[in-house]
Amino acid sequence: MPRKFIQRFLPDHQTIKNQRALQMFGSILHEPNLWHLNRRSASRAFGIGLFFAFWPVPFQMWLAAATAIPVRANLPLSVATVWITNPFTMPPIFYGAYKVGTTVLGAREQKFDIQFSLEWLMQSLGTIGPALLLGSLICGVFFGVLGYFGLNWIWRFSVQKSWDARKLRRLARKKN
Repeated sequence: MPRKFIQRFLPDHQTIKNQRALQMFGSILHEPNLWHLNRRSASRAFGIGLFFAFWPVPFQMWLAAATAIPVRANLPLSVATVWITNPFTMPPIFYGAYKVGTTVLGAREQKFDIQFSLEWLMQSLGTIGPALLLGSLICGVFFGVLGYFGLNWIWRFSVQKSWDARKLRRLARKKN
């Protein structure tokens, strides 16, 4: 079942509640639905996390948490999914987003080196910014929707498979 698989990788909810960066949300973090893991909350969280993972900003986890709270998505999963873009995966992901943006805009590619700083982001907004931001938005929406429906389908498939196996076991017991 996807629930057991996902829970192995999620941090404890107390650990997340005690994060200084998330203290700005206050007592709303004590809402039990934000920590419950079911098909709907997991699919929402995965979609939200993937959407914000493609944003080239340093506060992706805050954005994912701020979005997960009102839509009742699983908070730990939405925050953890953002880490698909980590220091090792950021360059190829953001370069791919930049390529998508230049293709959609019909712009000429410019040479650049990605640096992990807010200063670099602010300086590059005028040159590669429009293509990077548009590509990030397109990739974020595409992969967010794909992640939402993909996890939803995997969860349903897994539950159906478990039901079918249980049905076969019951039929086998009745024959004996």
